[in-house]
Amino acid sequence: MVAVIKTSGALRRPFHYNENKVKEGLAECLMVQNYPIGKDNITEEMRLKMLLKMAELNTRTTVNAVHISLNFAPGETIEKVRLQEITKEYMQGIGFGNQPYLVYKHNDAGHPHLHIVTTNIELDGKRIPLHNIGKLKSEPARKAIEKKYGLVPAEAHKKQLFTPKPVSVSKVNYGKTETKRAIGNVLQHVLNNYKFTSLPELNAVLKLYNITADRGGEGSRIFKHKGLVYRVLDESGNKTGVPIKASSFHFKPTLPAVESKFVKNELGRQKYLAGIRSAIDIALLKRHGITLDELVATIEKQGISTIIRRNNEGRLYGITYIDHRTRSVFNGSVVGKKYSAKGITERCGTSLNDTAQQVAPLSFKSQATKELEQDNPDSNKGTGGSQASTEGMIDEVITPEETYSHVPYEWRKKKKKKGKRISK
Repeated sequence: MVAVIKTSGALRRPFHYNENKVKEGLAECLMVQNYPIGKDNITEEMRLKMLLKMAELNTRTTVNAVHISLNFAPGETIEKVRLQEITKEYMQGIGFGNQPYLVYKHNDAGHPHLHIVTTNIELDGKRIPLHNIGKLKSEPARKAIEKKYGLVPAEAHKKQLFTPKPVSVSKVNYGKTETKRAIGNVLQHVLNNYKFTSLPELNAVLKLYNITADRGGEGSRIFKHKGLVYRVLDESGNKTGVPIKASSFHFKPTLPAVESKFVKNELGRQKYLAGIRSAIDIALLKRHGITLDELVATIEKQGISTIIRRNNEGRLYGITYIDHRTRSVFNGSVVGKKYSAKGITERCGTSLNDTAQQVAPLSFKSQATKELEQDNPDSNKGTGGSQASTEGMIDEVITPEETYSHVPYEWRKKKKKKGKRISK
């Protein structure tokens, strides 16, 4: 069981989020706990007013809304009565057992999960402290519940639980809620986790999930008004089905919102450039005359996807690398000339000796050179120049390259000038 606690100063937002799910038929109100009226006799307005009335008892507290989700492993079938018991024990464990709270059972994901809406303001106006509540209270309560009810531990499925799957074109009912929900799940995952700096880089990731962000043609109305729609792609990469406006999603993945992430992502991904370069260089070193397809398959095993763009004649004109280990996206030209479409074309399909830079022979054998000689014992039978060239390439791979900062000038910290010491 994975427990996620979010706090804010707006009770209406999590409340209406869950109530709207109920109206759409994607969720049901499972419990109305510690209210003066039972679930069957209380209206939507009364459920909200109770929480707002509690929050008004302490006007000094700005953070008074608590939104919790309890996520269970895919495949776990838990009866409603058991879900109610688990919720009560969890809320008691984190110190909210006597608080009024609403529990919603959602049915719009591949795993069973609950949403809980409550407030941290008690009847006497005191505030329930939320600092470090996840580590101090939620974790012990979660582990005790997992052990008691035989649930799958969070450590066993936490990483895989929120990874969306590619949208299946054959199963999509265009224009219906299922399509929008599937696209929304992917967008939330990609936008919140991957570091991209342009719309094409974002689309490189979305393409893995059969989705694309479309601005329309330059002369179109949607392009002029900076609009954005999301569309499903078929197996050939062609747009199909009904486009869905970005503004129709509750988390608003509009063009301005997407572009606002570019600067932050640019700064955050710079430290991962060396890892991309090393993975490609080592793959080229290990196999002489490696083809582009073989290179793509090799670095794919290390968690790096490669998006290749070709023209109608089949000529390679663009390449994008997606490092799923660091969630970073790089256009080939950003990684470096040797890793761009032209550079990779020149380096693949020819012997390493033809593409290696000429450097002076090393006076010693590095560990990488020894391992390479063990894997290829016949490589030492050639001329000394061939061996020196191989060692030169290895030295180039393992030698740190000079990097340049992309931090805007205004953001750079100015060094403080040391004042002159006044001698007495």
